[in-house]
Amino acid sequence: MLSLTNLQLDMDEWLNFVLTTLSYEAEMKINQNKFKGKIVLITGASNGIGKQTALDFAAAEAMAVILVARTEPKLAELESIIRGGKRVDQVNVVSYCYDVSNKKGVFELAQKVIDRFGYIDILINNAGIGIYGKVEDQTVEDLESVMRTNYLGTVYCTKAFLGPMLRRRSGHIVNVASVAASFGVAGMAGYSASKYAILGFSESLRHELHGTGVEITVVSPIGVKTNFFNHQSFGPKKPNYAGFFLKPQTVSKAILKASCSSRLEIIVPFYVRAGVWLKQTFPYVLNPLVGWLFRQQLKKSRRAPSDIH
Repeated sequence: MLSLTNLQLDMDEWLNFVLTTLSYEAEMKINQNKFKGKIVLITGASNGIGKQTALDFAAAEAMAVILVARTEPKLAELESIIRGGKRVDQVNVVSYCYDVSNKKGVFELAQKVIDRFGYIDILINNAGIGIYGKVEDQTVEDLESVMRTNYLGTVYCTKAFLGPMLRRRSGHIVNVASVAASFGVAGMAGYSASKYAILGFSESLRHELHGTGVEITVVSPIGVKTNFFNHQSFGPKKPNYAGFFLKPQTVSKAILKASCSSRLEIIVPFYVRAGVWLKQTFPYVLNPLVGWLFRQQLKKSRRAPSDIH
């Protein structure tokens, strides 16, 4: 028998669902209006977060979506998907097969994009890799490769496209970091260092860009369910510090929001910011607990040689 209490709970859940849905649709409508006529470039676009972000910008009626990644067949597949979608006549989608860790290649890419489009409005620095394991078990080359792709790749792309943005006094740079930019993760020292670097670089640049018309925002998610964890160093058991993984759609939604936000950092999900605040405010309480959790996860994983590709 359905009690009044249960009925009230069901009604509350239904109302919450309706309000959430309406809020989401309203937000997406606002985003669509803001992205009409915009030229967007996304690195790491062939998989996961980057792929979903490209699909969402196309759905939001961006004028052009520029896809950048290392895997040409996957880029071609994504191009085909976008071209087969709705409003295809309003979206110009092109792809470039480049590795953002290659400095010369990035500036060559930028020249091709500027020659073709004249400028870009939004730069999404999303490309990233990770290798799991203790520092003592990794090679120096492992650590360098993560830093080159994640941090230096972000720096190269930012430098390559910042000049045209400044000359137009318009543009937005979105750097995809991680909550690992606020918590040093055992087993992910190289990855955490690269994300700390991205956050510090972005904050410093934000101060320099004040009054120029160019904005910069960092999106820092927890673990996301993508092929990021397919690297053999993670082994059969993927480290899961939050108890769940986000969907790429959730992070993509935050990236679109970041692309028209004046905030420095957007943490996904938003309530994880409380953990960051606690760590910074009461480190002597939280750090031992977090360290224990990270070490437990590290013990569960098996060691494996690195295999960057």
